[in-house]
Amino acid sequence: MKNIITIFLCLSVQITIYAQNSTSLNNIIPRPLSVTETKGVFTFYKNTSIENPSSLLNAKKLLESHLQNYAFPTTKAGSEIEFVQASEKEKMAKEGYKIAITPTLITITAKNIQGALLATNTLVQIQLLQNNAQQIPCGVIVDSPRFEYRGMHLDVSRNFYSISFIKKYIDLMALYKYNTFHWHLTDGPGWRLKINSYPKLTSIGAFRTHNDWKSWWNSERKYLSEGDPNAYGGYYTQEQAKDIVAYAGARGITVIPEIEMPGHSNEVFVAYPELSCSGKPYVNDVFCSGNEASFEFIEKVLTEVMAIFPSKYIHIGGDEAGKDDWKKCPKCQLRMKNESLKNEEELQSYLVKRVEKFLNQHNRNLLGWDEILEGGLTPKATVMSWRGEKGGIQAAMENHDVIMTPGGETYFDAYQNIPSTQPEAIGGYLPMKRVYNYEPVPSVLPKEKQKFVKGTQAQLWTEYIPISNHVEYMAYPRAIALSEVAWTQKENKNFDGFLQRLQSHYLLLQKLNVNYYHPSTLVEVFSTPDLAVQKNKINFTSEIYNADIRYTLDGSIPTVNSLKYEQPIYVGGETTIKAAVITNDGVVHESTTYAANYHKAIGKKVKYNTHWDNSYPAQTESTLTNGIIGSITYSDKQWLGYTTNFDIVVDMDTVTSLNKIGLRFMQYIGAGVYMPKWINYSFSNDGINFTTPIKVENDVPDNDKKLSFKTFEIKLNNTSARYIRVQADNARRQFLFTDEVLVN
Repeated sequence: MKNIITIFLCLSVQITIYAQNSTSLNNIIPRPLSVTETKGVFTFYKNTSIENPSSLLNAKKLLESHLQNYAFPTTKAGSEIEFVQASEKEKMAKEGYKIAITPTLITITAKNIQGALLATNTLVQIQLLQNNAQQIPCGVIVDSPRFEYRGMHLDVSRNFYSISFIKKYIDLMALYKYNTFHWHLTDGPGWRLKINSYPKLTSIGAFRTHNDWKSWWNSERKYLSEGDPNAYGGYYTQEQAKDIVAYAGARGITVIPEIEMPGHSNEVFVAYPELSCSGKPYVNDVFCSGNEASFEFIEKVLTEVMAIFPSKYIHIGGDEAGKDDWKKCPKCQLRMKNESLKNEEELQSYLVKRVEKFLNQHNRNLLGWDEILEGGLTPKATVMSWRGEKGGIQAAMENHDVIMTPGGETYFDAYQNIPSTQPEAIGGYLPMKRVYNYEPVPSVLPKEKQKFVKGTQAQLWTEYIPISNHVEYMAYPRAIALSEVAWTQKENKNFDGFLQRLQSHYLLLQKLNVNYYHPSTLVEVFSTPDLAVQKNKINFTSEIYNADIRYTLDGSIPTVNSLKYEQPIYVGGETTIKAAVITNDGVVHESTTYAANYHKAIGKKVKYNTHWDNSYPAQTESTLTNGIIGSITYSDKQWLGYTTNFDIVVDMDTVTSLNKIGLRFMQYIGAGVYMPKWINYSFSNDGINFTTPIKVENDVPDNDKKLSFKTFEIKLNNTSARYIRVQADNARRQFLFTDEVLVN
């Protein structure tokens, strides 16, 4: 009969646990430097003693706060946990630790309190991974991090979250060895921290007219006073913020506040319009940099912020600051003249440098998004590189510390799967595998500059994330994947091994009542051309671990009796592939349909009469004839982006019989991606004289918000040509994205 133990964890979630076999120490995430398992189990009891030196007292308190919630029995034999501070002779990294587990004693050795807290969180994770939390396997764990900065961000401006949820967010961070909580407290949709010097920041700036950000953004973007029955919002008192700082610190996590400037400050100017260039509310969103009152405000606010947050860094944002207001503002133009500033970029740099000087006088350092590079970087500033890695590379080359936070790999507000299967998100596509495979140190950085890359961070912007359950859904398990990027040595990372370890962490997430994203049962199909055999090599993958995948090549729906996928398959010409996951309960899940096409234009040269946009070069000249179809995201480096009309010529090398031609485009209007108005195909044997174009009109509505794809296809009879010209009309002058010219 199963032994049932009911417990309450620190996250106040009631759990029923069944005593079964213990889970291996090798399932720890992020992966430690080394794990050696030995025979036996350590057993926790109500009277398990914990010994420690005074320097590691907080680690003992953290462990006690976890253990006191378990209804373990008392025993005469007992067991012991001992914290030991490593001696100076012991070579242990700054945040390193060692855990030695025997049947009656757990010894935790750490150089300092930070290492001891990390070790404690590892021990708690091991417990939560077990079906029976009273027993854990014996063994030795030796560990230390790769990067010193391991962060998670949360935007509470666009949507406001409770103190209890913030603490849950921090608890989960601690379990996966994050050490920095980046708290985005202010932005246009709401100011979230009480400032005594400027009470209207929260009495007005913290409340808006609409509950959800999207409705507010699409409206007049108005604010309401605290107490108005129609107001949405909220803020944290200084006492609440101090409580969060202490709570995080007790778990080894530093809280970095972000106070936005000079842009994203609409909410400030509805409360204090005199700080804007116009002096009126609802007109500007950037501080007037020519007004000394702006700097008085900033310094008073930051003085109160620094009294709450003891962090080394204070984040000032600095991103997406529109400069048109400054160009028209007499005060800003006079400031530029008096300070000999060449342009508005240097005016922003002037503001940032003044703020940094103020922070430095208080022994703090400035942290900002990569726009703070514009106009010249301040002397001691640290850069968060979000617009790709370019800003981070530039900063590192100039000997500035960098946190790598590129949108394509660390922005967890992106979709995790096909948008039609997911809650509405801001756009993009970031599956867990892409997160895990991210390498924060760019290969182009010289070895001597790599030391300036201090780590990485997950970003959770909450425009489309109205409730805390949705935050969890977007964060996990992607945050678990990034934890290994930030902690584990590069050579010890392996995605297949990570996936295997992750399977036991779903139990942990369920115990803690985390509303995580469940692995999709859809099959992903990857096709690459094999020129030697003139066929496509087809690989199937699924987010279901060790999935049983069945497939057909005749267009029929797969069943349990269909071909089983065990290794890559090869198909030639045009082949309709259908593949589906079969789960252990015998259910055949929804099948994926993939049109494989080893076509005649693969490997052929393309002349580009108009050039792609440099932001989306894909595989440059080879993109349209490399035989690889793009995925559901235009950031996968297979979609060629255009902001002009599209005009290319494919050279088939010799006069070739043509039966069918197609060109595929994507539409996702939320990101400004549209179908062309029409496609023209024309043909030539000499590359000079082309036939009258054959036009294919677009029939996808330009107000259709869902992600959609269309192949503009024509069928031909008795047509031969060497050159194929393809033109597309970019009527909207927005982005066109195309991936492959299909010639059969």
